[in-house]
Amino acid sequence: MSKPFTISEYKKELFEVKASAFNKLAQEAFLFQISENKVLKQFCSNVHHHFLGTDGTAQFPFLPIRFFKTHPVITESVLPSLFFESSGTTGQDRSRHYVTDSVLYEQSLTNGFENFFGASNEWQIIALLPGYLEQPHASLVYMMRNLMKQSKTGEENFYLYQYEALFNRLQRAESEGIKTLLVGVTHALLDFAENYPKQLQHTFILETGGMKGRRKEMVREEVHTILKDRFCVENIYSEYGMTELLSQAYALKDGVFYCPPWMKVLVRDEDDPFQVRTSGRGALNIIDLANIHSCCFIATEDVGEVYEDGSFRVLGRMDQSELRGCSLMVV
Repeated sequence: MSKPFTISEYKKELFEVKASAFNKLAQEAFLFQISENKVLKQFCSNVHHHFLGTDGTAQFPFLPIRFFKTHPVITESVLPSLFFESSGTTGQDRSRHYVTDSVLYEQSLTNGFENFFGASNEWQIIALLPGYLEQPHASLVYMMRNLMKQSKTGEENFYLYQYEALFNRLQRAESEGIKTLLVGVTHALLDFAENYPKQLQHTFILETGGMKGRRKEMVREEVHTILKDRFCVENIYSEYGMTELLSQAYALKDGVFYCPPWMKVLVRDEDDPFQVRTSGRGALNIIDLANIHSCCFIATEDVGEVYEDGSFRVLGRMDQSELRGCSLMVV
């Protein structure tokens, strides 16, 4: 007889989950959320889609990410004071992700980071985040602030448009041989690289995406080529995260992202959103088991390619015509 589901036991297993146990934990999360999350429950009822078994993650229903703009996607009856809000221009609807358990989120971001980069206290972490620092509920700023507290210096090192000050900071770090991670939004990194090119030996660059209308859109390969040329480095790292997720995927080489063990990316047909596969090209679906208090199963509006080993590339965003498939899920 299986033991009853409890949130506390689920969280104990979460960051130790093995690939062979992923589906089991995902099933537990779904059965809990279909009972406690009113939005997911109504969505599943509307589309007449029910959980079928445990032999494949493609069978889970995935909530269109747009629901975070229009509904409180949460398993609790009372909204918590902590929430993250997506960036956007004036008048745009913004996604809002309510965070009931900040400790769980901090565990997810720390374990995820250290899974790819090693101990956070081995790094000096610097963030170039104009457009995010000005927003009081940006999840990326919260994430960076927590990693900085755990870093080698324990200092908050945020920069807006102070490119000269940032350059001087990197100069000192380079001369002292300090292992540094510069995390930056794409348009700001490009601006900084154009104005302050420098050969970097001890500094690694992690771009988080986002032109936000500041520059012409570019594919990731083009961005990385410019940054590698300006800073004379072999690789540019990338982070794939979003307001609606409590976990992040990282690309350490060639723009290919890998997930932490408690996160998985699948691919759906752009015309038939219920056709979900473990590999191939199409729109991306995400299972983030850290999202236990909101929704673990999300249909994004990103388009990409998922490989047999679970790694993936992001190729772009769905346009309004491509969203027709997603709209089939909203009845």
